[in-house]
Amino acid sequence: SGFLVGAAVQLNNGVVLGGCNQENASYPLCMCGERVALYNAAANYPHQSVVSLAIVARNPRKKLTQPVSPCGACRQVIAEYESRYGSDIRIILKGETNDVIIFDTIKELLPYGFDGTFL
Repeated sequence: SGFLVGAAVQLNNGVVLGGCNQENASYPLCMCGERVALYNAAANYPHQSVVSLAIVARNPRKKLTQPVSPCGACRQVIAEYESRYGSDIRIILKGETNDVIIFDTIKELLPYGFDGTFL
């Protein structure tokens, strides 16, 4: 699609790790930048919690006039990480303009999320 998403997570030990969306001709196999960054953190620092997640996006075919928020699947994964580590993740959204939107927790974007407490 050419839609570009970059994400970075900051861990509670100060380490910052990145990720970007991975496209595939078979669209269901694509991976969002947010999840790539979170899975990078989980694979390399499994005992460190994520304290913040920054997301930027760009569409080469048109200017994005506002920051892009995480898709539903990414919101679910972020909620699971908050639940797993027992701490909120600050979400920072930055668009092509200077607009920045900050949420203190995924609960602001997914107020009635599903997590392991239901299982």
